[in-house]
Amino acid sequence: MKPPCIIVVNYLLPAIRILIAKELIEKHGLNRIEAAKRMGLTPAAITQYFKRVRGESALKIIEIPDEASRVISEIAEEIAEDRASAYDILKRICRICWMMRSKGLLCEAHREILPALREDEICEREFRFPLKYCLKNQLE
Repeated sequence: MKPPCIIVVNYLLPAIRILIAKELIEKHGLNRIEAAKRMGLTPAAITQYFKRVRGESALKIIEIPDEASRVISEIAEEIAEDRASAYDILKRICRICWMMRSKGLLCEAHREILPALREDEICEREFRFPLKYCLKNQLE
């Protein structure tokens, strides 16, 4: 069995990492080594993101909505300005995940790897209730 979390681990989190790394380097002027250090990644991982060797499928499979993109930009800005706490970053990444799962934005990718889910919207059905409490005013 492959739960929705597998889509998060294999596609959503890499997509978020790629977008944060790109913002740190392209928008905030960090070099790859500094971006990697601040993100807790290896410089090789950052290089692979930019060469599209690593994580490329994540951006093809997962479409990041505007509201999540804004949060990702805020995270990158805080990392670049050394004012980000690990707790706050992780909290917002978890909120992005909850939002995307509750809106069914990961369902198509999930159905592709687990065809038995063709008619079942597990994320939309199971994660709608906690979303309003977890995300209240956070992604609006």
